[in-house]
Amino acid sequence: MKNNEITEITPKRKFFEFNLGEVWKYRDLVMLFVKRDFKNSYKQTVLGPLWIIIKPFLSTFVFTVIFGMIANISTDGMPQFLFFMAGNILWSFFSSCLNGSSSTFIGNARLFGKVYFPRLVMPCANIIYNAIGFLINFVMFFILVLIYMFAGSNVHPNFCALLMPLVLLSSALLGTGCGLIVSSVTTKYRDLGVLVSFGVTLWMYITPVVYPVSQVAESFRSLALLNPVAPLVETFRYGFLGSGTFPWKYLMLSFLVTAGVLVFGMIIFNKVEKNFIDTV
Repeated sequence: MKNNEITEITPKRKFFEFNLGEVWKYRDLVMLFVKRDFKNSYKQTVLGPLWIIIKPFLSTFVFTVIFGMIANISTDGMPQFLFFMAGNILWSFFSSCLNGSSSTFIGNARLFGKVYFPRLVMPCANIIYNAIGFLINFVMFFILVLIYMFAGSNVHPNFCALLMPLVLLSSALLGTGCGLIVSSVTTKYRDLGVLVSFGVTLWMYITPVVYPVSQVAESFRSLALLNPVAPLVETFRYGFLGSGTFPWKYLMLSFLVTAGVLVFGMIIFNKVEKNFIDTV
């Protein structure tokens, strides 16, 4: 109560009442959660935040050895390490947004039961936390692109690189939308959470992360690009490496799917938010 005014906190009743303005009022809390996630992620580790850089290099090295050298998968004439790193860092960002958002209710049940704040604060903090990690990895990736270019490799960045902010935003929102749906459903059906990690891994292999779209049979190529993550990876890779093609029609479709998934996820999230504390 302030100046004889009473603030009443009640469950949301309208499906489309997202109250994003209220989330903005809690932006300081969002940043506190971002700092908390950084501390918890690298607490009691020897290398600390250096793992942000080490992990993508290690996973890209493994991809290069297994899929590039052993399986001899084509990279459309691009340097193998750069090809796999481009797909790896964007996919990791998307999957981290999805996995982080998918545990919003279950992972924060105790906190939600003690104090009120907009529940969307947690997914927003997750996006920012993962975006910081992606930008650090992207800087390292871009430095490698410049090194390969000056060394005379077949690397040719183009105008599509300017679309990176849109690709990054769409990856974050698509992952978060999917995560909100999973988080809402797992408040009642916990076994779905067990399938998430398997599903995300399977999703990666039907996305051109470790292979170019050109390696997909032509009769299935359009179907492969209907995967909303595929045009994002292809556009990112094409913009910075000149590899593959620019699937602009499928990219527009991916943006539409992202918007639909995000809105649907927020609607379900709002509905479950009213009484989830009684079921977790």
